Amino acid sequence: MNFIFLGPPGAGKGTLAAAVSASYGIPHISTGEIFRAAIKAQTPLGCKVKAIIDSGSLVGDDITVELVKERLSQPDTKNGFILDGFPRTIAQAEALEKFARIDCAVNFDIDDNGVVERLSGRRVCRTCSHNFHVVFMPPEKENICTHCGGELFVRDDDKPEAIKHRLEVYRAQTAPLIDFYRSKNLLKDIDAKPATDLVLQAFQTAFPKERT
Repeated sequence: MNFIFLGPPGAGKGTLAAAVSASYGIPHISTGEIFRAAIKAQTPLGCKVKAIIDSGSLVGDDITVELVKERLSQPDTKNGFILDGFPRTIAQAEALEKFARIDCAVNFDIDDNGVVERLSGRRVCRTCSHNFHVVFMPPEKENICTHCGGELFVRDDDKPEAIKHRLEVYRAQTAPLIDFYRSKNLLKDIDAKPATDLVLQAFQTAFPKERT
């Protein structure tokens, strides 16, 4: 099946996408992965993206859409794929319809309080970049990485004021996609508040592997 994963920052989309990718044998395709792969392959579009990023500018919709189209033409997507981080806007969703069939947009639903709890509790190792959480996955020693002994810190975008801004941006730009796909009977809501393994179980129940 061809999936789009939707949900606010902190919903756990990336973690769930990686788990579903491994379990279902379909690629997890994020916007960042698309950019990096195109740059590494030195495709014409990849060279354009590198020049834009090197200049400090943002990659526009037109090039992003073309990169997604290029990525979805690769053979590893023939049995399905997960799009994570694309589309971000209605315009991108309408462009996607012209070259790809989407079976379901999965909305990992979590309220703002849940997002703040998850993101504000995240701690990252300065040395090895491993993630911890003060409630859900604490290190063995406070503020010390269990894996390498490095110092743990709070990322700037995980601070409460930054989380609030990220949620505002999401609600304004990306949340309308929920209504867009619901109107096409392509939306499936899954509660993202429980632990990751329980959310994965809910996904597997909704989409049995034999359907992929």
